[in-house]
Amino acid sequence: MKNAEQITILIADDDDGHSLLIQRRFKEVGVFNPVIRFRDGEEAWDFISGKSAPGLDPERQYLLLLDISMPVMDGIEVLTRMKTDPRLKSIPVIMLTTTDDPKEIGRCYELGCNNYLVKPVEFEKFSELIKRLGLFLLIVKVGKLAK
Repeated sequence: MKNAEQITILIADDDDGHSLLIQRRFKEVGVFNPVIRFRDGEEAWDFISGKSAPGLDPERQYLLLLDISMPVMDGIEVLTRMKTDPRLKSIPVIMLTTTDDPKEIGRCYELGCNNYLVKPVEFEKFSELIKRLGLFLLIVKVGKLAK
């Protein structure tokens, strides 16, 4: 599917194990999109905002998988900044986190996240969640950056 192949998946998650598992499971279900991984919110924001090179390519489409609990800058701050920036607010953001607090979930939706997925602690459940997300990416349509 040409549209899906053009999507670059951005993963902002400080947990190396979760990040590696996400990428492995995507490949297992046939999602071979380019992936860029960030180890904290500030690193993600610097790339997304253009503060660090190479930054976002306006000719590509992006999807951000964003953890909430990260060092330096948390996912809520990254989400807030993205959704208040006219150029970045159209990038879909899926919160992928262990936090299942209803207030936190509501807050993320109010700020503009597109989906909120709770990472199960059990390996098999987490793997199945990532597999479903990978299948979803095969059919999703993602818009380009606003100019």
